[in-house]
Amino acid sequence: MNSLDISVLFGILILLIFLSAIFSSSETSMMALNRYRLKHKVKSGHKGAILAQKLLESPDRLLGVILLGNNFVNIFASSIATIIAMKLIGEAGIALAAGLLTLVILVFAEVAPKTLAALYPEKIAYPAAFILTPLLKLLSPLVWMVNFFANGFLRLFRIKVHHHDDQHSLTQEELQTLINEATSQLPDHYRSMLSSVLQLESVTVEDVMIPKQDMYAVDIEQPFEQFLKAIQKSPYTRIPIYRNSLDDDLIGILNLRRALPVLMRDDVRMKDIIKLVRPAYYIPETTSLSVQLGKFNEKKRRMALIVDEYGDLQGLLTMEDLLEEIVGKLSTDSKAKPVEETVELNADGSMTIDASEFIRDLNKAYELDLPTHGPKTLNGLIQEELESFPAAGTCIKIGDYVLEVTEIADNAIETVKLTEYIAPNPRKSDD
Repeated sequence: MNSLDISVLFGILILLIFLSAIFSSSETSMMALNRYRLKHKVKSGHKGAILAQKLLESPDRLLGVILLGNNFVNIFASSIATIIAMKLIGEAGIALAAGLLTLVILVFAEVAPKTLAALYPEKIAYPAAFILTPLLKLLSPLVWMVNFFANGFLRLFRIKVHHHDDQHSLTQEELQTLINEATSQLPDHYRSMLSSVLQLESVTVEDVMIPKQDMYAVDIEQPFEQFLKAIQKSPYTRIPIYRNSLDDDLIGILNLRRALPVLMRDDVRMKDIIKLVRPAYYIPETTSLSVQLGKFNEKKRRMALIVDEYGDLQGLLTMEDLLEEIVGKLSTDSKAKPVEETVELNADGSMTIDASEFIRDLNKAYELDLPTHGPKTLNGLIQEELESFPAAGTCIKIGDYVLEVTEIADNAIETVKLTEYIAPNPRKSDD
């Protein structure tokens, strides 16, 4: 090296600094790659992405070859800089060369290329993969030896070096955060649908069922003409049919579409209609919506009756009710009024709400944060908190809200005034 011309040595030094920058930027870009975008690129057949994914499957080997190359060129650059300093200044220039080289490498081979790689990882990682892949094969024995000692050192501290395929998998909470942050990529209604899908596991059929008192069912013990009129008035295609009592003698479910040819006959009789009644499908109230969605498909049913732990009827759930939890309102023919029709927004910022309204629907429609782990309606929530039936005018603070009972009737709360609680400011003491 001492025999080489000074201009050649400078050229080699610049080349080594450039190689150091390549190794530094490739390390940062590989680690900064978005794993899900990478998988998408791989599926689309991007060659650079395919090589990058293979390299990232063994991060210890990838880091091994990068650091081997980076340290080699840096040490070699230090030697070249020392020779240049000896030729230009003499022995006094060695310390100066070390200081200048450290600054040059720090700026041009470390900070600048790594910053660029962090900003544009794909533009650097994919081309770098074409260089690192053959280099890893060439230096494989040396990389294996380095990793052997490095991994052995980590095992002394009981650190297991394994490559898990699920190390980049997202939890439900992380997926929810990802959906919430995708404001520019996804329209609001799509984000709402995806959020609802994630919540299917935590929402039970009890949360979205039609309560027993709101079920549209028909008694076969009434006069036949009235029975037919009740069927004709039905807003639904499937109707629970019972005898005398819905709790004690539920016969089954009548599908009006299938029964229509029989109902149009002039000589139709009750026994002809009962023959078309299908046995009811019962499910426990604790069943999650995600499970029930699969059960509906498995059993080819579109309606289920919900029972509690004692087998008592609590309400019913239809496929439409379940799907509305994901996509929103499907039609105007609903078993109950939309939540907007049961809420009155007051000028002072408070809300007057029908106490039978479901808490989940209120939270979803008005971005409230009322507790949903206990009772399902405002009526039940207030009575559970008070542990007694309140009188009109009773106020109670629940979370960040003040609930005032405004109307009561028939041992039930009719309407509630909800106001957001504002904590009083501490009074400043006078000096």
